[in-house]
Amino acid sequence: MRKKVVVVTGASSGFGKLTVLELARRGHSVVATMLDVEGKSRPVRSELIEAAKAEGHALQVLEMDVSDDASVTLAIDQVIAQHGKIDVLVNNAGLMPIGVTEAYTTADVERLFAVNVFGAIRTDRAVLPHMRAAGSGLLVQVTSLMGRFTIPFFGIYCASKFALEALAETYRYELSSFGIDSVIVEPGPFPSNLISASPQPSDAGVLASYGEVAAIPGQIKANSDQSFDPANPPRPQRVADAIAKLVDATERRPLRTVVMAEGLDYGVEQINAAVAPIQNGILKSMGMEHLI
Repeated sequence: MRKKVVVVTGASSGFGKLTVLELARRGHSVVATMLDVEGKSRPVRSELIEAAKAEGHALQVLEMDVSDDASVTLAIDQVIAQHGKIDVLVNNAGLMPIGVTEAYTTADVERLFAVNVFGAIRTDRAVLPHMRAAGSGLLVQVTSLMGRFTIPFFGIYCASKFALEALAETYRYELSSFGIDSVIVEPGPFPSNLISASPQPSDAGVLASYGEVAAIPGQIKANSDQSFDPANPPRPQRVADAIAKLVDATERRPLRTVVMAEGLDYGVEQINAAVAPIQNGILKSMGMEHLI
């Protein structure tokens, strides 16, 4: 198996943290990126480096704010200067707002999309010239089951993940002739800090007008952990393992990989299977069958 240079965004916690450790464990040259590496994220930076070192692997941590063009460019330039290439980009950084959709202002939604959507576009655009020059590469976009269906009070989160799904699939077609693969990982519900860190909607007036309905998002957040069996909680490591499997793959990768906790099935595999022939049929009708 060829060892690869892999950049992972949002690596300070959750899926990102587990993914960088798993990839380092498999011998890849991993660059974990996160916010505030000299401040709030300093402890996790040390933890990641020490954990990898204890197993005899190297792991690098760099500052990157995916919502800032200059920060993304600087980090990617550093990786290229040191390693000469980037084989894989894992776009994992993201936020999960839970609230009354109408109460999120335009500015609220722009802040979310700056990370969940434009953040991926920024990092993709930063690495793709290097991948095209090399004639190979892999983009992994971490979306969600809620990139394929919607749940009340997760409206703008779903919108951001739907957008990321469309972006990733379009890359799949447009980049294939350059030897670059674009794939999507769709995690189901796993324990994480996303719900507890949910950005609140700013329009208090709209919230007040919703009466008792406005309390539902708070109830969702308060009860989020109670849906998991404490004796056998879902293992987020399954997501890291799925990403690592895609990175290691030598044959053609599937466009979408659904990652669920054991025993759960929300039907997204069926959605993907039902939509694929329709999507492929559209491309065939437009004379683009060679891009499938």
